[in-house]
Amino acid sequence: MNITYTQNGDYLIPNIIIRKTKPLGHYGRLRKAYLEMHRPILFNELVLSDKLFEHCAEIDEAARSRMELIVPELAKQYGVTEQ
Repeated sequence: MNITYTQNGDYLIPNIIIRKTKPLGHYGRLRKAYLEMHRPILFNELVLSDKLFEHCAEIDEAARSRMELIVPELAKQYGVTEQ
């Protein structure tokens, strides 16, 4: 991985561009916030390897799939209807 830097005074600042292809869903945003707050090293690795968005989108899709399975089961278990 080649990272370019920009000189800013005495500091070299990496030129990092985070590309987004589409907005993240609720669970993807939660995952991103969790990584940023509680797993900063993993967050930085994902940012630097340009895999953060892909990772968060994967988590969002997995969580949505699980919710689609769990919610109807819970509704049936507790006798909840949409009425």
